[in-house]
Amino acid sequence: MSKLLVFQHVPYEILGTLNPLLKSHGFRIRYVNFGRYPDAKPSLDCYNGLVVLGGPMNVDQIEQYPHLATEISLIRDAISIGIPVLGICLGAQLIAKSLGAEIKRNPVREIGWYTVSPIREGKKDPLFNHFQDSEKIFQWHGDTFEIPEGAVRLASSPTCTNQAFRYRSNVYGFQFHLEVDERLVERWLRLPIFKKEMEDLADKTDPRSIRQETPLYIDRLKQLSDRTFTEFIRLFDLGNKRQALPSR
Repeated sequence: MSKLLVFQHVPYEILGTLNPLLKSHGFRIRYVNFGRYPDAKPSLDCYNGLVVLGGPMNVDQIEQYPHLATEISLIRDAISIGIPVLGICLGAQLIAKSLGAEIKRNPVREIGWYTVSPIREGKKDPLFNHFQDSEKIFQWHGDTFEIPEGAVRLASSPTCTNQAFRYRSNVYGFQFHLEVDERLVERWLRLPIFKKEMEDLADKTDPRSIRQETPLYIDRLKQLSDRTFTEFIRLFDLGNKRQALPSR
């Protein structure tokens, strides 16, 4: 049975549709809730993989959120020992930061449904080769990552050049949110912190439009989520097979 470590920053950014998929594959999941326990010092010992979830903070706010430094260090360790690593939104930015890439403000604050397209390398990647040339994916971010040295850009959008990357064969960063369902989207739209963010962008972001668009795109997002996360789970089987190879 594979054991997965999950870094969580706020109670409303969760595994979402990834959670039942992991459980159906027999994963044991341990959450480290840094929002509640900012001084936590988890160990990677005995864990087969790491998922780093999203959050409203910036990766450089280490004085305000010192656990970010802990996470960056642990992400580096996870990459070093070769276990699968997945970062979503802030999580992707933390992975990029741990690999030496710059995190900066995106020209457009993407909130809602945006077109995302796999690029040439993405069309060959097992986690993205089922994407059509243009897919509507849910977004909620103001920052973006540069592609780390040695990593491969997999997807892009007209308003955010770097939407996904792969480092080596088992480390992925997604700027977008494949893990949301309709209930989670509605929960975010009702959160005071997110409502304030949308009010500040009232000329560019309309929660009514997001509510109207969600039923149009959510079923396809679920299909993409199931296929993408299933392929990510396959990385654990590959890792176990590598570990089981006899020494020469």
